[in-house]
Amino acid sequence: MRRRFAEVDVFTEVPYRGNPLAVVIDGDGLTDDEMQRFANWTNFSETTFVLPPTSADADYRVRIFTTSTELPFAGHPTIGTCHAWLEAGGTPTSPGAVVQECGVGLVRIDRGDRLAFAAPPLLRGGPLDLDTLAEAARALGVPPDAIVDSAWIDNGPGWAGILLRSADDVLAIDVANTALKLGVIGPYPDGHDFAYEVRGFFPDGAITFEDPVTGSLNASAAQWLIESGRVTAPYVASQGARLGRAGRVHIATDPSGQVWVGGDAVTCVAGTVEL
Repeated sequence: MRRRFAEVDVFTEVPYRGNPLAVVIDGDGLTDDEMQRFANWTNFSETTFVLPPTSADADYRVRIFTTSTELPFAGHPTIGTCHAWLEAGGTPTSPGAVVQECGVGLVRIDRGDRLAFAAPPLLRGGPLDLDTLAEAARALGVPPDAIVDSAWIDNGPGWAGILLRSADDVLAIDVANTALKLGVIGPYPDGHDFAYEVRGFFPDGAITFEDPVTGSLNASAAQWLIESGRVTAPYVASQGARLGRAGRVHIATDPSGQVWVGGDAVTCVAGTVEL
């Protein structure tokens, strides 16, 4: 069956400088195995499938797959899927927002200057235990005293947050293979265009890979950094420089304290796929 399909670059206005996402816009009727097989074939960090919602409060439902497993939530797939759904003619119930249903529940996506999703609550927080902290330092190739702070910042994927002294320290990292999912953050000097440089590392089998631009990580990192008083929003984080990308993640808060994660998206490929 031919299904509408798009490849979207997320967290960038310039094609091929962000994080690509494969979106099957007509995902209804596919089995779990068919979705996972196709996600493995695209070989993108994530592939999504748009389905009719099961909640009356949602505009659509999305399932998010890596090359090997399904995720309950991820950030760049949220913005990229919403962009593709709207571009394909999706009509939200509310003109100013889209409500996405996914594994973690309902996620609101605002339609302002750029799409922005409400950061979901953390599933796990608190400090890293000593063994995890030691493994993180080993994998990052830094001495333990180079780590300014650390915490579990897990909103679905399982991120462990590591704060280093500077953006330059973050950019200098060469990661070793580890079973941890590591979000590494370092501040830029005052007056810089960006508040932080962010890098996200995740294992796939025995190999650790770097994600170009990571919405879920930036969401949970923002919650951690804002709550700890290290930063105030709005701010812009940079990610992807070591991979030749130029990801820009826009962080804001509303009067209730809700963290919003915004990013641009651009369609690079549009057509149909046989599935």
